[in-house]
Amino acid sequence: MSSHANRGVIYQGDGTVKVEAIAFPELAIGKRRCDHGVILKVVTTNICGSDQHMVRGRTTAPSGLVLGHEITGEVIECGRDVEFIKVGDLVSVPFNIACGRCRNCKEGKTGICLNVNPARPGAAYGYVDMGGWVGGQADYVMVPYADFNLLKFPDADQAREKIQSLTLLSDIFPTGFHGCVTAGVGPGSTVYIAGAGPVGLAAAASAHLLGAACVIVGDMVEDRLNQARSFGCETIDLTQDGDIQDKIEAILGDREVDAFVDCVGFEAHACGCNHHQESPAVVLNSAMQMTRAGGQIGIPGLYVTEDPGATDEAAKQGSLSMRFGLGWAKSHSLHTGQCPVMKYHRALMQAILFDKIDIAKAVNVQMISLDQAPQGYADFDGGAAKKFVIDPHKMVS
Repeated sequence: MSSHANRGVIYQGDGTVKVEAIAFPELAIGKRRCDHGVILKVVTTNICGSDQHMVRGRTTAPSGLVLGHEITGEVIECGRDVEFIKVGDLVSVPFNIACGRCRNCKEGKTGICLNVNPARPGAAYGYVDMGGWVGGQADYVMVPYADFNLLKFPDADQAREKIQSLTLLSDIFPTGFHGCVTAGVGPGSTVYIAGAGPVGLAAAASAHLLGAACVIVGDMVEDRLNQARSFGCETIDLTQDGDIQDKIEAILGDREVDAFVDCVGFEAHACGCNHHQESPAVVLNSAMQMTRAGGQIGIPGLYVTEDPGATDEAAKQGSLSMRFGLGWAKSHSLHTGQCPVMKYHRALMQAILFDKIDIAKAVNVQMISLDQAPQGYADFDGGAAKKFVIDPHKMVS
């Protein structure tokens, strides 16, 4: 297999990524053979908003990192101990790397596996502080613990026809869905989604799938708000002045929502005339203000332990100025952390295959080639209302 050429999207530092030749993956973890792993020919791999945090220099990511944690691929080689995944299978790869053996994995908490990252619980492909695993924005990638981690599509030909939606099962769709589930979204709920990037749009579509009565999406980019409106969401332009609860009341007849989902994270900006200024706790504080007493707040948006680009010293250490007493007084529950993808991906696959949701349309998937990845990063950073999906083995015009 090593005769195959391999290329990957490499973080260069200083806001730059390049496509360069990288080593062909081996069934090994360090110097130890990985007989429970597989090698995939990558079919699709997506650019994530979390990747952008690294590329903007807002994390401690080292230059030379191979990016990419949203991976769908075809199995081309199996380790000796892989029993249920076969060469030729088309599979979705959860971005969480999980051993399947530790206490957390056995409890379904695969986002915080205890055995795959020596630095902290939880690991991911191609991401800072997440165990040093090689990313999947590449032609080929190695996946460990394959029997436990991989979701096999039941029919490869059917899957290829719906690949623009199925590629989103590796992260964005389950993450948006998890945000809604942890916010308590159900039939008849009123929901506020903070942020209309790809995860926010996926969360909004998930809220509809869960039966929400009204889904309101707030963002600062008009194209993204238009995209939210395209599948039935109400929207609020956060660049405009005015009290956000007044705007909520104009839509709902009520100043609070049942459920709030933070799809922005630590690079949040203030609203209205101050929307150009960073205010990292603004979404969390808005959530406690806007959510009804006894309501739930889902926080799939990323918050980091170190932010070297933060505007104040406290935020550089992940310390934010939150009005936590308000949330306590209103008996809110706040749900943090990475989505445990395996909790949801099979059910969401079925929803796609049986046409219960067109998630690719909701988030506006645009297919690009591996060579187009640097431009995709630039366009995404510029606020494009698109989810860029890389097909490494095909030139896309």
